[in-house]
Amino acid sequence: MSNTYHVRIKVNGVDHEADVESRLLLVYFLREVIGLTGTHIGCDTTSCGACTVLFDGRTVKACTLFAVQADGHEIETVEGLAVPGKMHPLQNGFHQEHGLQCGFCTPGMLMSSLALLKKNSNPTEGDIRWAISGNMCRCTGYQNIVKAVLHAAAEMQKGAQQ
Repeated sequence: MSNTYHVRIKVNGVDHEADVESRLLLVYFLREVIGLTGTHIGCDTTSCGACTVLFDGRTVKACTLFAVQADGHEIETVEGLAVPGKMHPLQNGFHQEHGLQCGFCTPGMLMSSLALLKKNSNPTEGDIRWAISGNMCRCTGYQNIVKAVLHAAAEMQKGAQQ
């Protein structure tokens, strides 16, 4: 009896199919099976949030979800944020407001922030802090991350008004 399953997972709008072992974590599917290495592996215990992705629009930590659980679902990763030649407002906000230092937590922070901005286009500092509370950063002290998300929200609102 084989412990492999055929999965079909839409990642950043593209269908991916593969035969995977039942124990393969989603984070390893993303990184090793389909080659999207932007989702970082930090702790494998849901503590750090570096592996945060959107699963059908909701934030999940890809280190605690099996790839077979994502079969038939849609995943968004940090690679799906930008279009060629143009940064997403969140990426621009992190750049403009110095929202990163080492960058290890950044993909997870961006995805948690994206989920927030999809639900709340005008968040408060408190809203942002709550949204990123599952993501650990050891470098920044979070203040510039909050500023970066506020910057992105303002940029997105300007774009929506144009």
